[in-house]
Amino acid sequence: QVQLVESGGGLVQPGGSLRLSCAASGRIFSINAMGWYRQAPGKQREFVAGFTSGGTTNYADSVKGRFTISRPNAKNTVYLQMNSLKPEDTAVYYCKLPSGNWGQGTQVTVSS
Repeated sequence: QVQLVESGGGLVQPGGSLRLSCAASGRIFSINAMGWYRQAPGKQREFVAGFTSGGTTNYADSVKGRFTISRPNAKNTVYLQMNSLKPEDTAVYYCKLPSGNWGQGTQVTVSS
């Protein structure tokens, strides 16, 4: 049983910053690969950022230069630092393991 819990979402002004957390617990010893996804109302879930077991970090074109994904810390927590936020970043953000396990999501709202 592996559990993922996202946190850190909230309401932020355009141009502001937010740091999301994804904490993994349960039957897991390390995280070799993980991805952040988001889903806005009326849209399909899309890839945002992630890293592979091979050490490659990838970002969606829409967030390159603004978002940064961390490597797991000792507590199996991965962060997504989001800077220069735009209204179009408004969505529920999820973290996901290669196994297909998802967290419950955390709401990010970027609005004036």
